[in-house]
Parts: sequence; structure tokens; C-alpha cells
Amino acid sequence: MFSVRGIVAFKLVTCWDLSVEVSKQSLGVFSLTALVVASMIGAGVFTSSGFLIADLPDRRWVLAAWLVGGIIAYLGAHSYGLLAVRLTENGGEYLYLSRFVHPAFGFVAGWVSLLAGFTGAAALAAISFESYVAPTENTGLPQGIVAIVLVLIATLTHAFHTRRGAVAQGIFVAIKLGLLLLFIVFSFSQMQSWNSTALSSELNNTTNHWPSFFVALTWISLSYSGFNAAVYVAGEATGGAKVVSKAMRLATVTVAIIYLLLNWIFLYAPEANTISGQKKVAAIAAEAIGGDSLSVVVSGIIGLGLATSVSSILLAVPRVYDKMARDGLFPNGLRSSSDPPTKAILLQGLAICVLIPLTGLQQLLFYLGSTLLVCSAATVATLLVTKADEATPSHWRSKVIPGLYVGAVILVAGVTAWTRPFEMTGLLATIVSGLVVFALQRLIQSPKDHSNTQ
Repeated sequence: MFSVRGIVAFKLVTCWDLSVEVSKQSLGVFSLTALVVASMIGAGVFTSSGFLIADLPDRRWVLAAWLVGGIIAYLGAHSYGLLAVRLTENGGEYLYLSRFVHPAFGFVAGWVSLLAGFTGAAALAAISFESYVAPTENTGLPQGIVAIVLVLIATLTHAFHTRRGAVAQGIFVAIKLGLLLLFIVFSFSQMQSWNSTALSSELNNTTNHWPSFFVALTWISLSYSGFNAAVYVAGEATGGAKVVSKAMRLATVTVAIIYLLLNWIFLYAPEANTISGQKKVAAIAAEAIGGDSLSVVVSGIIGLGLATSVSSILLAVPRVYDKMARDGLFPNGLRSSSDPPTKAILLQGLAICVLIPLTGLQQLLFYLGSTLLVCSAATVATLLVTKADEATPSHWRSKVIPGLYVGAVILVAGVTAWTRPFEMTGLLATIVSGLVVFALQRLIQSPKDHSNTQ
């Protein structure tokens, strides 16, 4: 109950912050925290546990995986805050890898964002929105049309005015969090009606579940992957790196608590066997607690959450492409003379719309999770191989915490690659294709443009 009160208090405080920020031409704690929360709470948390419970021995293992995933994400958020201290500009992974390692690594990070990580995540959220809120199977409408309309609306919202889009984003995130909290409180008030049967290992009779646990962390990492969203707009933060870091850490803790409470409900409220292998675990749990009417309400809440996920990607990620265009790594036509980067936002929206008809849920969950996890670990690893500056507070924060994050990701990715090597080929193909495109791009650059990317 303390956790719930803490979240409510956070929402009340940030409501005041919203009224202050409207008059400013920059992003403060409320806007940045809302951005990170919206980036994290998407399709993953409402779909993953049904697939995970089919591979793990009981529900406690699934909850443990969500807890461990939250701890890893917090280490990552802390580490990205240190990166923001060293370089407080827009650009995210591309910026840090380009400046601290080599432009080729930064280009691959931007390439991952463009082709896979964020474009794919937004497409996944948009398609899940359609399936929860406005399924087209029996309407005669083309499949994916509702998802595309959602993307178009979000694109136009952010393409021409940063402050208007950020304020709208914050309001919708606050509404979403409030509705999720109401669902959590109501569900726990009905605990006496939950099904208490234990989910035994009959669903999965293998004896060694640790490889499946690490694969589960790969899936779960997609749900936590937005913990670093604030660094993409760090150059527009009111208080610089301090505000960026605070927003990421606060949002990560808040979301981790929400995830644990939600998954406790998803896993323990319905009959054990009804959730195994199912993608709509939230709707199944809501129906078990309050019947069809609650299931409809929860589907609406999920739809709002998925819509804000699409919106947050279109707000933050196009800044990467604008930065890459300014550095000569993307076509100069993507550069914007003023904020927001309209051309880059329109490109991102178009890419999502093109991908929607080609998206598959289960395959994308695994591919996106592994891709974003490895990309973020490579970025944080720059803290380990570069010298700390005077702004870095301590050796513990600048080396040990990033080292723990990178080590955890290497362990998870290594075990996952060992157990599912074929499914990791998508990640490898994305990285290799990015390097090839970068090499070709350098070959056709003029000597002057080439020098500008150094």
C-alpha cells in the first residue's frame, strides 16, 4: 500500500510541475518522466507473461523475472544519467557511441532505431492497440488500418510543436497511470475471489529452467527498454543532466512497481491454465475479477497506454535522426532549422506505417527485446572505457554500477544466444547491415563531408 501511495503522491506533485512548464520552451521533470513512463508501459507488459508462464515452472519464477528485469533497468537508468552528465545533448545512443567510440558505432545505433528498435516497437504497440480497442476482423476494414490511423494522429501531434505535444503527452500519461492504479487497487480489494490454485510444473516438465529464465529476461527487457528515453531530448531539458537523470530513475522505479503489481494480478487472479501461452493476459485477468464489463474497461486502459507509447516514440526518437543528419551521416534533407525536427518525425511516422502490415507479435517481442538490450549495453560500456570527467560524482557511480549493468546484459544475451541461436540472427543481421550501409555512405561522401563526421 505504501508503494501505491507513493505513486499517487508523485502524480500530485508533477501536476504542479505541468502548470509551471507550460510557460517554458523546454522539458522539465514532469514532461521527461511522463516521456519515460510512456515509453516503458507498452505492449510488452500486457502480453509477455502469458508466453513466459508456458516456459517457466510456476508464477513465482515469472514475478522474479519481472523484479530482476526492473533492477537491471534501474542500473541502466542510473548509467544513462552518468552519460547525460558527460554530454547533455539530443541524440541518445547515437550521440554517445559516436563521440566516445567511433561514428560507425553511433551510426549502427541510429540504424537500429530506424529499422528495428523504435520503429518496430511503435508498430507493435499500434497493432496491439488495434487488437484491444478496435479489432478489424469482423468489420470489413483492412487489418492494420486503425493502427495506421493512430500513428498518423501521433505524427501530426508532434511534428509541428514540441510544447503542445509534450503537454498532451503528459496529460494522457497521467490519465493512464490513474486508471491503472484504480485497476490495481480494485483488483487487490477483490483478492478473496482470486483463484488460488498453484501453477505446477505440469505445464513445463523440464528440470532446468534457468535458460528459460534468462530468455524471459530478454522478453521482459522490451517492457523496460524505454528507461533511457529522456536522453533523446536531453538538450531540451530545463535543468540539464540532473533533471534527465532524476526523471529516468524516478520513472523506472515507478514503472517497476506497477509491473510487479500488474503481473501479480495477471498471474494469480485467473485460473492457472487459462493464461499459459495467451497474449491477452490482462483481459483474461480482468474478466476473472469483474466479468466482461471490467474486461472492456481494462482493454480501454491498455489501449490508452499503447497509444501513449506510440506518441512517446514519435516525440523522442526522431531527434536521433535529426542529429545524425547534422553530423552528415543521414541525408541533409532530414535536418530541421528549428524545433521540433518535423522532417525526421514525418519519416519516423511513415516508417512505422510501412512496417505495420509486416509485423508479427511473438517474433517482434523477442527480436526487439534482444536488439534494444544489446544496443543499450554497448552504450553504457563507453563509461567503462573512457576517462571520467570532473562532473562525475564518484568511482562507484561512474564504473561499478555501469559495470553491473553491462555484465547483466552480457549474461542474459549470452545464455539467450546459446539456447536460441537462430532467433538471435535478426539482431546480428541488423548490426551487420548497419555497418555495411555506413561503409557505403562513407565511400560516397566528399572529403569535406567525411571530415565533418569526425
